[in-house]
Amino acid sequence: MTSVVPKHRQIYAALRRDIQSGRLADGARLPSEAELGQTFGASRITVGRAMRDLQVAGLIERRAGSGTFVRGTRSPAALTFGLLIPDLGETEIFEPMCQGMMASPLAQAHALIWGSPGNAESKAERAWLLCRQYIDRRVAGVFFAPLEGIAEQDAVNTRILSALDAARIPVVLLDRTALPYPDRGTHDLVGIDNRRAGFVVTAHLLALGCRRVGFVARPHAAATVAAREAGYREAVFAGGLDAARDLIARLDPLDDKAVNAWIATARPDAIVCANDRTAAHLMPVLLRLGYAIPGDIRIVGIDDVEYASLLPVPLTTLRQPTRAIGDAALSVMLDRVARRDLPPRDVLLHCELIVRESCGGQDAE
Repeated sequence: MTSVVPKHRQIYAALRRDIQSGRLADGARLPSEAELGQTFGASRITVGRAMRDLQVAGLIERRAGSGTFVRGTRSPAALTFGLLIPDLGETEIFEPMCQGMMASPLAQAHALIWGSPGNAESKAERAWLLCRQYIDRRVAGVFFAPLEGIAEQDAVNTRILSALDAARIPVVLLDRTALPYPDRGTHDLVGIDNRRAGFVVTAHLLALGCRRVGFVARPHAAATVAAREAGYREAVFAGGLDAARDLIARLDPLDDKAVNAWIATARPDAIVCANDRTAAHLMPVLLRLGYAIPGDIRIVGIDDVEYASLLPVPLTTLRQPTRAIGDAALSVMLDRVARRDLPPRDVLLHCELIVRESCGGQDAE
């Protein structure tokens, strides 16, 4: 599949080449954004984004009342950022996010590091040791994906953020807030609109004629899951149905007995899984229990991890733009380092519905 480079990236790359090659000399005044828009066939908003990235990279400077000037090939101060992602290697969305950060043109002057948690036994202890390492190293900022899946996750996440705030180290949250939904917190967040994601996949099932749509998630899930459940409830309500309490389950999707008991009680004709990992665990259990997918129960997930199309029944899911999230997260971090006074921001990227066999929707198209 061919990947289309966004227009602002094309403009950024072209101007960067001209600056580094000397075609645009140190101190030269750049054309106005309107003129650059005509040159590149782009809107002023698109040109402005490219110019902002050039400014963050230290290649240009804007002088009030005078215009924008080349700073030449002088390298901006190299910064080191820490990656504090306790679920890296377990939750599939985070590795491509990190790849997106490292592939960003903004990353060329900077460094991303993984700390070493040593012999820490628990996920919570590993996260805390990494936090302390980054504070001791005085990193310029930390990309933090808050813990999930453990009973004490809220307390651990709060402790980590309090320590980083006390050390005056900027934090950009990846994928999720550190507080239970719908609390926001005071840090920048880059991810997707999880409430909308829950709404979209649920509405897709309702459009296929499903009338008893269930929602399944693991206990102690991240705040993203609660937001997706809220979107699920909203879609069911908008469809004129009732989101009955027995249709919403927090259970271990690998537990045959728990799944069987819930199916017998709730009688769902479709299931929204909180994420693809939950769907991947639930699907073989349903098949072992004798349910046909999608004949008896339709299933959808959220994320579109690499194995989603390789499950026993290829999974319909909502695709996260994970690499683009990583790219955007680095841009947000550099903005935060440059301007500590900016209000906290949510940068939410668009998702794409990928229809496969598990929902029966391909037959309806």
